[in-house]
Amino acid sequence: MMNHPLRRHAAVIALAALALFTLSVPASAAGRADRPKPTIVLVHGAWADASSWSDVTGRLQRLGYTVLAAPNPLRGLGDDAAYLSAFLAQRTSGPVVLVGHSYGGAVVTNAAGTDPDVKALVYVNAFAPDKGETVLGLQGDGDPSALFDSVAYPGAPTGDVDLYIKPAVFPQAFAGDLPAATAARLAAGQRPITLSALQEQSGAPAWKTLPSWYLVGTKDGILPPSLQVTMANRAHSHVTKVAASHLSMLSRPQAVVDVIVAAAKSVR
Repeated sequence: MMNHPLRRHAAVIALAALALFTLSVPASAAGRADRPKPTIVLVHGAWADASSWSDVTGRLQRLGYTVLAAPNPLRGLGDDAAYLSAFLAQRTSGPVVLVGHSYGGAVVTNAAGTDPDVKALVYVNAFAPDKGETVLGLQGDGDPSALFDSVAYPGAPTGDVDLYIKPAVFPQAFAGDLPAATAARLAAGQRPITLSALQEQSGAPAWKTLPSWYLVGTKDGILPPSLQVTMANRAHSHVTKVAASHLSMLSRPQAVVDVIVAAAKSVR
């Protein structure tokens, strides 16, 4: 059995070693380890719903992130942004990474500035409008009838309609790198957006004050990759280019996850 002086000597050595180890760990690293991971809030675009994020959601959850795939009403840019703001205020706490796909990018651009917990933005094949711009205007205000089927809806303001991507156009424009049967199912289940939402002017953009990341789908058939790059560069986003269609979260989910995780790590 060790005598008392030797035991005291061993204890002093152990304490000294522990102190040296503690001093060797940078304070910044210790602080990062103590901070929780941010919540990832995913916002779908037009002609889709929250299920479009299902594969991305599962991968992020397996990495330990809390993920919320928010509903997007698709009724009007201002109204949709207000809805997302209320969702953020009531469904999240702590830091948030806000992710938008397609039209959802315009929504997060308008909603993020209302919540100080939003620390980073991620755009996935998404619109990132500046103040006064519209979604249709960014694409050149072409003839909507060539791309959309319109359906009158009850209580619509004069001239407003719901828009659906024409079934014959949807597979190539939206889902060119997905199996034909998958594209056909997505076309059949698309949720419409109002014409007025695509014509509504955007407000002050959150990307002017928040760091952002942008995934450019270089095979996108509906949102031109060149326009994606222009918007990303204007926002000073961290840009990743991926050979993907407009639905990159379905065809290249890991690439989308990698970009989101990069943004999340920046706020931890």
